[in-house]
Amino acid sequence: MHAKDILIEGYGRVREEVHAAVDGVGPDDLAARPSPDANSVAWLIWHLTRVQDDHVADAFGLDQVWLAQDWHQRFGLGLPAGDTGYGHGPAQVAKVRVGSADLLTGYYDAVHEQTLGALRSLAARDLERVVDDTWDPPVTLAVRLVSVLSDDLQHAGQAAYARGLLQSTTA
Repeated sequence: MHAKDILIEGYGRVREEVHAAVDGVGPDDLAARPSPDANSVAWLIWHLTRVQDDHVADAFGLDQVWLAQDWHQRFGLGLPAGDTGYGHGPAQVAKVRVGSADLLTGYYDAVHEQTLGALRSLAARDLERVVDDTWDPPVTLAVRLVSVLSDDLQHAGQAAYARGLLQSTTA
């Protein structure tokens, strides 16, 4: 198995977890927060998708799906178009409200398809390419892709946990 195949498998797991976290959840529960300073399921899924979109597009010289396919218009969040959610406080988290889980999964699926296309094009030597030299040591493509994968899985798990908390209080 090649490294790109492992990455493709890993990002496929993210897709499964994203869908599982929001499947059948209505708009009010997607926006609900376990506490005033906590992140909502909608924010967590939107944020992990924005980070994947931003980082993969940057690493491969692609346009962000968020902007190129007008997802920022469809979401209508009232946030800057390039916002990924990094550093958001409670007021910004509250702005991430969606009309349905389908909007979240639609955007995630579009980003996932772009990610898969980029991953399929990889040769082993590509993973050694430096994509960010502002860090010490500089960040290679391999490190960036694993970092995004890790972050995505953590946020998908947080979304599943928040969903479980919300469902346990309404059961």
